[in-house]
Amino acid sequence: MRHDTLVDAIGNTPVVRLRVDAPDGVDVYAKLELLNPYAMKDRVARRMILEARRTGVLRDGAPVVESSSGTMALGVALVGTYLGHPVHIVTDPRIDPVTLAKLEAMGCTVHIVGAMTAQGWQSARLERLADLMRELPGAYWPQQYSNPHNPAAYRTLADELVADLGTVDVLVGSVGSGGSLCGTSAALLERLPELKVVGVDCVGSVLFGQPDVATRKQSGLGNSLYPDNIDYRLFDEVHWLSDDEAFDATRGLAREQKIFAGNTSGSVYRVLTHLAAHAAPGTRLVGIMPDRGDRYADTVYRHEPSTPIATEPVEVPFGTTVSRWSYAVLPREDRPVLVFLESNTTGTGMLALRTAIRLGFAPVLLAKDPGRYPGLAATGCPAAVCDTEDDTAVLAAARRAADGRTIAGATTTSDFYLEHTARLARVLGVPGHAPGTVAACRDKSLTRAALRDAGVPQPAHVVVGDTTDVAAAVARVGLPCVVKPADGSGSQDVRWCADEATALAQAARILAVTENVRGQTATGRALVEEFVDGPECSVEMFCTDGEAVCVGVTRRTTTPLPYFVETGHVFPAGLPSADRAALAESARQALKAVGFERGPAHIELRLTPAGPVVIEINGRLAGGMIPELVRAATGIDLLDQQLRAATRRPLRLTADRARHAGLRFLTAPDPGRLTTVTGTAEAARVPGVESVVVTGADGRAVRPPQDAYDRLGHVIAVADTPEEVATALDAAMALLSVETTTGE
Repeated sequence: MRHDTLVDAIGNTPVVRLRVDAPDGVDVYAKLELLNPYAMKDRVARRMILEARRTGVLRDGAPVVESSSGTMALGVALVGTYLGHPVHIVTDPRIDPVTLAKLEAMGCTVHIVGAMTAQGWQSARLERLADLMRELPGAYWPQQYSNPHNPAAYRTLADELVADLGTVDVLVGSVGSGGSLCGTSAALLERLPELKVVGVDCVGSVLFGQPDVATRKQSGLGNSLYPDNIDYRLFDEVHWLSDDEAFDATRGLAREQKIFAGNTSGSVYRVLTHLAAHAAPGTRLVGIMPDRGDRYADTVYRHEPSTPIATEPVEVPFGTTVSRWSYAVLPREDRPVLVFLESNTTGTGMLALRTAIRLGFAPVLLAKDPGRYPGLAATGCPAAVCDTEDDTAVLAAARRAADGRTIAGATTTSDFYLEHTARLARVLGVPGHAPGTVAACRDKSLTRAALRDAGVPQPAHVVVGDTTDVAAAVARVGLPCVVKPADGSGSQDVRWCADEATALAQAARILAVTENVRGQTATGRALVEEFVDGPECSVEMFCTDGEAVCVGVTRRTTTPLPYFVETGHVFPAGLPSADRAALAESARQALKAVGFERGPAHIELRLTPAGPVVIEINGRLAGGMIPELVRAATGIDLLDQQLRAATRRPLRLTADRARHAGLRFLTAPDPGRLTTVTGTAEAARVPGVESVVVTGADGRAVRPPQDAYDRLGHVIAVADTPEEVATALDAAMALLSVETTTGE
């Protein structure tokens, strides 16, 4: 076939029948993507770079920068340099000499990072890439893990399969960035709705619910991150192979089929032949073979196994940790339902829905007003509209949404719906709290009573239900004092009061409220409390079978008095071990006092010279993106663990790294309306900064923060020490400007 350019020669790869041991009438084919000029990712590089040039994102002669240790690097090098762009590839020491030689021969600049960081080699490469983006004005980063043109590039592969074969019953492919298998299968499913999609991953990859093992040897599949391009709803089955098994299969592919390929192709081959051996006559199976084997000649093809090679996989429930060839079934049409009852309005709420999909569930959000949640549509999670204050309506909506499927659990990310969720879980017979326990956390007057009865240190306090009680309450607790609602959340209506008049006015304001921000009936009670001075901390706890595990301590900063809005966090807190132990023990005693035995909890305390004092018990994950700090610092995904606990899945609460993470919130300097937030791109390039997120919409009414709802976004940084985190956050915040129109 004639082509005018090498870029035009990408695609139209052969599909070859394999000689395998299978029942008569079973057809098995390999789509030889390894016969692209370099490999399968040539398709992706061509699509991304041509689209960037077409839209003006990539200008003539501007640099192209990408993070890759394999075929994506080669594809970017091929297309980028052919079209006249300097290409910079960021990789790590695992890069093989053949790939490195090819990249350098094509004229690329290769940057090899020296050590792993927060999330293994991937995060180390991304941090170096951020440096390059800052150093190379006008540089284009294709971002293969989140660029929608990655999966879109494989529509041509699907078209080729249909043109060559007419129909496909089973598609088997490896999963790394998610683009190839998800893009191909999504396009095929439009025409072949009965297609079975089987993903192949490696032991030690996090993609399908396994713990991260940074020392795994396979390349080209697996990941230490969750790429945005993986659509977990497309998979019917996933297999995991160990390094030894994958390398053995790769040599088998060469010996049996004369295809000299890499370990991704070998892994696909092992699973493909297993499925073929058990397929019904008339079944047509196709395996996507991504990469050739030349760069593995001295590794995969010389590898001596140290563990037994499984000849058949073991079926396991999804979420089970595996160490050898295993598989789990994830039927697209019959996944167990995980019911979410409303949500918080921060990033963790929508992230929870995506996490549920990744864990193999079919999440459904029960909500009175789904429009309250920006980003819901992007999760792909259906919403069922119902009156979430009516338990009967909630139960009926949950059962309608399940439509005969198993309901695996019920959960929420909203403090306001903990009691509702506990009642729903009890009726459904799924894991959940005792309603009285979460009521004792939600209603701070009940919290105070439980802590008092258990002898747990807490502020002196008086519960008031009428303004006539305020003077006596102030006299009892002393000045200054704190006045807050018994059922508040997000520091709303919490105020430090220097005198009795201010305390009376604040109590009157609280007691006049009949409904909270969610339209729920207010308790009609306020707390007048002693102001406890000292560093503000929170303890992130997780309870399983009555055992309360301390995940870590967060150091919190807040606005100047009279308000208590959190403006930043550092995890883990830089405190002496004795103080950390005392805080953790106080948190355990507080949870014991309210009978808390299951799932995540976030206990807020002040550290005084006399020891910790419990301020609040939150029967849920921390808000304010603290779970993201915990994940970055320790590798423990608390949101993942919450969903596991709600569905009786095994928990993983052991840290696999020891770093520090911090966050600063964006807030308005003056009252008015938000016009824009500038400097986000520059701030994102600061070394150590992991993300810069703006949540405030242009035109929104803003003010200097008085409660958590006044926050407009955040910056997260990760580093080896708290000092490095603070330096990165300071630098990023100095580049950001919240622009407002004042006086409106």
